[in-house]
Amino acid sequence: MSPVNPFEDAATARVVIDDAGTLQEWGEGARRLLGHPAADVVGRPAAELLADGGEGTPPGSGDDRWSGTLVLRHRDGHTVSVWVLATRTEPEDGGPGTWLAVSPLDTGPAQPDDPLIRAALTQSPCATMIFDHGLRLRGVNDAMARLMRLPADRVRGLRATDLSGRPQNAELERHMEQVLATGRRYDMHTHMKAPGESRAHPWLARIAPLTDGGQVRGVCVSAHDFTEQHLARERLQLVNEASARIGTTLDVTRTAQELADVCVPTLADFVSVDLLDPPECGGEPVGVPAPPVGLRRSAHRSITPGCPEAVAEPGQLAVYPAGSPQAESLLAGHAIVAAVPSGDPELRRKWDPVRLQRVVDLGIHSVMSVPLQARGTTLGVAVFIRYRRPYPFSHDDVLLAEDVTARAAVCIDNARRYSRERETTLTLQRSLLPRSLSSTASVEVASRYLPAASSGVGGDWFDVIPLSGMRVAMVVGDVVGQGIQASATMGRLRTAVRTLADIDLPPDELLTHLDDLVVRLSEESGGDGTGEVGATCLYAVYDPVSRRCTLARAGHPPPVLIPPDGPPRQVELPSGPPLGVGGLPFESAELELREGTVLSFYTDGLVRGRERDADAGRELLCESLTPSPGSLDATCDRVLHALLPPGGAADDVALLLARPRGLPPDQVATWDIPADPALVAPIRKQVLDQLSAWRLLEASFTAELVVSELVTNAIRYGAPPIRLRLIHDATTLICEVSDTSHTAPHLRRAKTWDEGGRGLLLVAQLTQRWGSRHTPSGKTIWAELALIEEV
Repeated sequence: MSPVNPFEDAATARVVIDDAGTLQEWGEGARRLLGHPAADVVGRPAAELLADGGEGTPPGSGDDRWSGTLVLRHRDGHTVSVWVLATRTEPEDGGPGTWLAVSPLDTGPAQPDDPLIRAALTQSPCATMIFDHGLRLRGVNDAMARLMRLPADRVRGLRATDLSGRPQNAELERHMEQVLATGRRYDMHTHMKAPGESRAHPWLARIAPLTDGGQVRGVCVSAHDFTEQHLARERLQLVNEASARIGTTLDVTRTAQELADVCVPTLADFVSVDLLDPPECGGEPVGVPAPPVGLRRSAHRSITPGCPEAVAEPGQLAVYPAGSPQAESLLAGHAIVAAVPSGDPELRRKWDPVRLQRVVDLGIHSVMSVPLQARGTTLGVAVFIRYRRPYPFSHDDVLLAEDVTARAAVCIDNARRYSRERETTLTLQRSLLPRSLSSTASVEVASRYLPAASSGVGGDWFDVIPLSGMRVAMVVGDVVGQGIQASATMGRLRTAVRTLADIDLPPDELLTHLDDLVVRLSEESGGDGTGEVGATCLYAVYDPVSRRCTLARAGHPPPVLIPPDGPPRQVELPSGPPLGVGGLPFESAELELREGTVLSFYTDGLVRGRERDADAGRELLCESLTPSPGSLDATCDRVLHALLPPGGAADDVALLLARPRGLPPDQVATWDIPADPALVAPIRKQVLDQLSAWRLLEASFTAELVVSELVTNAIRYGAPPIRLRLIHDATTLICEVSDTSHTAPHLRRAKTWDEGGRGLLLVAQLTQRWGSRHTPSGKTIWAELALIEEV
C-alpha cells in the first residue's frame, strides 16, 4: 500500500518550490539524492542547488509542466545529474502557485528479456501504465508515453500524482488504492486534455489488479478515448429528455423555449427558435415565403448568461436574407450545416453586419439550421451554434437535431392549433356574454369571468336582466363540457333565459322550461355523436319595493349572502337537479334583503381546485368576503386573488356580486280600485295629484291616458279586487294595474269602424314598453313611461 505522506517515500525525490523560487518542502527521497536534510534547505532559493550544465529550457509563464536533466550539487560537494519532472499546481483559494519537482530513484526491475513480449507491451495501441503495490510507476507503453509526452524510461518510479497536479490524477490514485485493497477492477470516467492532445474529451480509465499466486502485486491502468461512446450516450439521453421535457404545455412560446433548453449545452452552445407568423385570416401557413424571409423569435438559450449571440429578442421579427442558414434550410426543407471560416468574403455578402460581428466576436465556427416541420407544414426554423465546443457538427449531430426538432415541431403545431381553437372559442364566448352589466336603481353589480388556464374554454355565463316593476333578475350558469360546443350551448341557454325572463316567469317555472330546452338540445346533439348536453343554473328575482328576493337553482352552488352587520353565510336553497335530467321539479325560496346586503353568485370553478374540495373552497370564499364589501369591483379582485392559484384556475370562473337596493316608500303610490267605471275619473284626479307631488307634471297627460285605459280594461275584463300602483325613479314612471283574472290582454289592430280595440294600441304608442305578468293571485298589466323630472 502507498505511504500516508508521499514526501516520506525515499524511492522518489520530491520537492515543492513556490513561484519566487523558494523551496517549500523537501522529501526524504531528495535528502537521499543530494544529502541535504530538510532543515538546511527549506526556505532557501532552489537555484543554490544548481550546478553548471544540464539540459532543457526553463518553463515559461504559461506552462504548467517542465521536464529535463539538471546538474545539482550534493552536500559533500560533488555534482549529480538528475532527470526532473516539474508540474505546476494552482491552489483552490486563489493564492500563489507552486511547482512539484520529482525525480525517480528506484526504477524497479528491468523489462522482460523476451523481445516479443517487450514489443507487445510497448507497442500496444491501448495506452497502458503499470503500478506496483506502492503505487509507483513501473512502466508505460509507447501509446501512453505519447499521451504524456514524457520519455518512458524517465517516469519509472513516479506516482500518478507526481505526473500532474490535476484533480484527475489524485482521483486515479485513490481508485488504484481501492483496487489494491479489494482486488476488484474499477472503471473511472473523466473529462480531460492529455498533454499530447489539443483538446479535452471524455476518457475511460480501466484499473485492473495484477495478481501473483492470488495476491495483488500491482495495478494496470489502460486509458481509452471514450468520446464516441460518450457522445452516443449524450444523444440518447437528449432524445429521452426531449420526449419528457418538450410539449409539457399547449403554449407555443413555452414549447419553443423547452426545445432550446433541452439542446443547450448538450448539443449546441446557443440555440434559437424562430417561427413564421400565422396568416392574419387564420388557417394554416401557405408554403415557405421566398427570401428575404421574416421570422419571429420565439425562444433562445445560451451557455453564456445574457445570450450575447442573439441579434433578436423574443417576440421580435427578424428578416433573414437569401444565403443565410435560416433561409437556406427553409427553402431546402432539410437541415443545413455550415462551417463559418473567419474572414470569408462570401460570409460578408450573405450575413448582415450585426450578425457577422457576433460571429467574429464570439468565434462561431459551426452553424446548423433545421426547419420545423409538422403534418406537411413548415412552422419555422431552429438554429444551433457552436463556438465554445471546438469540433463542428457531425452527421450524427444532424440526425439528433432533426429527431428532436421533429418532436418539438409536432408539439408546437399542437399548441398553435389549440391556441387558434381557444381564441376562436374565447371570441365566441365574449360575443355571447354581456359586454357590461350596468347597475340599475334596483341593484349595484360587479362581475368577473376568467377562462380556464390549462384546459379548453367552458360554458360559464352570468347575466343581469331588468324586469317590469323595477325588478331585476340575476342568473349564473355553467354548461358541462369545454370548447366551441360548450360556448355555443351557453349562448343558446343565455338567450332562452332572457326570453323566459321577459314573460316574467317565476324562478322555479323558468328553470322547468329551461330544463325542457336542455333535454331537447341533448336529444338533438346525441344524434350526431357530439354527446349529451347538461348544465347547472341559479336564477334569482329581486323586487326593490318589497325588498324580497326569490331564488331557485338547478344543480348549481347556492349563493353566499353577506349581511351588512354579520359574517357571510351560504344561502340555504332547495337543491334542484341539473338541467337536462328532466322530469323532476324545482323549488323556490324567498329571502328578505336588508339595505346593504350583498349576494355572491359564482360557478364551481371558483371554489373547486386541484388541491381542495368544494366545501373548503366555499369556506375560503366566505373568508375572502369578510369584512362586508365596500367596492364590489375591489371585492371581486380580492376574491379571485384569494381563491385562484397564480397560474389560473383549472376550470372557467364566473363571479357576480350584487348589492340590492330598496325603493323608498315615497316613490310608490297604491290605490285599490272599485269595480265601477264611474269611479275612473276620481282615480285619474288622484293620479294627477300624486304626479304633481312628485314634480312629474310633464308626464301627467300621458300618464292620465295610460292609467285611464288600463284601469278601464281591468274593470271591464278583469276580476276584483283591482289595484293601481305607480312607481317612479329618476328616469321612469311605471303604471301597474293588477286584478285576479288570469286572462292576458292582446294587442290588435282595430278596423276603421270598430268602436273598441284601440286602447292597448294607444298604450303601446305612448309608452316606451308595456306588458303583462302572471302573479299567484292573477295578473298585472304594466307600462313604462320615460320622463324628465322637474326641477
